[in-house]
Amino acid sequence: MKNLILTTAALAVAGSMTFADAHTVVRLGTEGAYPPFNFINDAGEVDGFERELGDELCIRAELNCEWVTNEWDSIIPNLVSGNYDAIMAGMSITEERKEVIDFSDAYTQPDPSAYVAMGEVDLENAVIAAQASTIQAAHVAGMSGATLLEFASPDETIAAVKAGEADAVLADKAFLEPIAASDAELSFIGDDVLIGGGIGLGVRQSDTELRDKFTAAIQSMKADGSLNALITKWLPESSTF
Repeated sequence: MKNLILTTAALAVAGSMTFADAHTVVRLGTEGAYPPFNFINDAGEVDGFERELGDELCIRAELNCEWVTNEWDSIIPNLVSGNYDAIMAGMSITEERKEVIDFSDAYTQPDPSAYVAMGEVDLENAVIAAQASTIQAAHVAGMSGATLLEFASPDETIAAVKAGEADAVLADKAFLEPIAASDAELSFIGDDVLIGGGIGLGVRQSDTELRDKFTAAIQSMKADGSLNALITKWLPESSTF
């Protein structure tokens, strides 16, 4: 899932907030550009798996929440600096990220990444597109013969393959599946790649109260089966709890 590399120098340290007051607005930051996890619908509103899940988590946690969008490459710095209070943006829980922010319990299982291309490709020596600051980009950067081509948005990685700028794209399989299914020129190649952990809400390290409220809500949805129902609805190929 959406993933890794952090530029952490000079991040501002935000003060802790209290979220016990129902009138306190909890701002949920998302990218709005990573369907089916999050996207902007025809009405101009945040939609997708994480919108539906986030709304339910806020109800269970008795939080007054609102959604804001932020570009992926600055989504962690802007959380730390206080522009919003939590990240719900298909963000995998990684040890590197946990050096900067904290996470709730995971609300998805670890999801495989996959390659899509327009034909057979020697992945060990290919030019591979990936979204910047993701664990997929980090994975490609660590491949000895491959060349990483980074883009700001996931749609740009697909466009690079279609335009011949890249030989293949590496991204979350759940993101790539509807794209490959709807475009006859694109197909999966190679083996799935298992990198990263499950997806969780990112919060400032000082906001332990908010983290615990979201974790308790996630656990309640796991216990009653409602989280699995949402995963099946939005991410039908993904593993449930």
